[in-house]
Amino acid sequence: MRIAIVVLLLIAACRPAPDVADQMPSVLILYTDDQRFNTIGALGNDEIKTPAMDRLVRTGTAFTRAQTMGGMHGALCAPSRAMLMTGRPLFSLHETGDLIPPAHVMMPELLAEAGYRTFSTGKWHNDRASFARAFGSAASIYLGGMHWPRDGGHEAPLVHDFDSTGAYPREARRQDSTYSSTLYADEAIAFLESVGDAPFFAHISFTSPHDPRTPPAPFDAWYAPDSVALPPNYLPEHPFDNGELRVRDEMLREHPRSERAVKEELALYYGMISEVDAQIGRILDALEATGKRESTIVVFAGDNGLAVGSHGLLGKQNLYEHSMRVPLILSGPGVPEGEQRSGLVYISDIFPTVADLLGLAMPPTVEGHSLVPMLHDAEAPGRAAAFYAYRDFQRAVRTADNWKLIRYNVDGMVRDQLFDLTEDPHEMRNLAADPAHQDKLAELGALLIEQSRLYSDPVDVAAWGS
Repeated sequence: MRIAIVVLLLIAACRPAPDVADQMPSVLILYTDDQRFNTIGALGNDEIKTPAMDRLVRTGTAFTRAQTMGGMHGALCAPSRAMLMTGRPLFSLHETGDLIPPAHVMMPELLAEAGYRTFSTGKWHNDRASFARAFGSAASIYLGGMHWPRDGGHEAPLVHDFDSTGAYPREARRQDSTYSSTLYADEAIAFLESVGDAPFFAHISFTSPHDPRTPPAPFDAWYAPDSVALPPNYLPEHPFDNGELRVRDEMLREHPRSERAVKEELALYYGMISEVDAQIGRILDALEATGKRESTIVVFAGDNGLAVGSHGLLGKQNLYEHSMRVPLILSGPGVPEGEQRSGLVYISDIFPTVADLLGLAMPPTVEGHSLVPMLHDAEAPGRAAAFYAYRDFQRAVRTADNWKLIRYNVDGMVRDQLFDLTEDPHEMRNLAADPAHQDKLAELGALLIEQSRLYSDPVDVAAWGS
């Protein structure tokens, strides 16, 4: 607690005067749940309809190789959301990232100290105490991981009203009959229409397209299974035991995965994405109607990806591209329009980027990198490598020049997958046993150990061998 007080005092010392704060850009965070990187029409998916996300692509800068880092349990969204809020990488979070301690300054805390009104609606998959510290107001808060069908699903989500004391008992939730994405968009629009002239930080955290995949009409009929293409890396079964083949996500459909089952899931998944896109469009329209669009930094991102039939998997409990890469688009003051950046970046880089765009001093607890240099210079490099972890038996590293190594240690069996992502972007050809690529395998093996140590990984990857 003493550390947090010192940090906040340092932030307060750098706080702009009220008349300056009134002129600062506002910040709107739009965060989706389980949306993989290649599900935006304007970024190359010709099958899906995403006009609102396409609008953000046209008016902003898309980071096409944005990454999450994984997690130490099946709910990857909890650490991803902690990384977003704190600007800290996976193993710098508190334990598994479910709880955000007071010592880790959060983005809305920093902006509140700078004079911003802070607001949230939708999913909060971290602890209740951190939510109470983060936001001055909120509405329709979902304190959990997913809208379980037994509790009403997306159709009747169970939510809390704002409680300034932060108590939020587990019982006595209010049930609303509005579809989850519509409900959260309604609350966001109500906030935008009532916020007044003060700069704001609004965190709109959708629970879609996370399952249950039940898009409402008309989106449930937008995509027919027969018209949806199978993923290029579709498989009926994963080729080996990755340690997590029977986790909840993998039990949503029968084994092996039939082509029909995968197409059905993809059609529903796309319907969910188009539905949440429509709600994002409503929010953007409302922002424009208030006259604040030109003075608002909009950040659109997903918490993690999803397999949906790729590699014989359905879930995100793996380190393939479809699960670790996420959409990330910035739009607004200080952001180039209609541009893309292909450097490697993390979810944890969003906080320092927002602070940099606003000219706020970075809290010393933030470890991410500002992306502002990449916004200003299209040739500026991102990270040289990205590191990923899932539980204590999957680790991976990816280089800026598109090589990737995934290493598994399942029941004492160590297994490697080496991919040349330039030639093989769907990770279909494992080169680990190819004699022509043994030097590359050794190079990435050493880099994996280096990155594991750099990020204070509690697992000794070096002891796995290869």
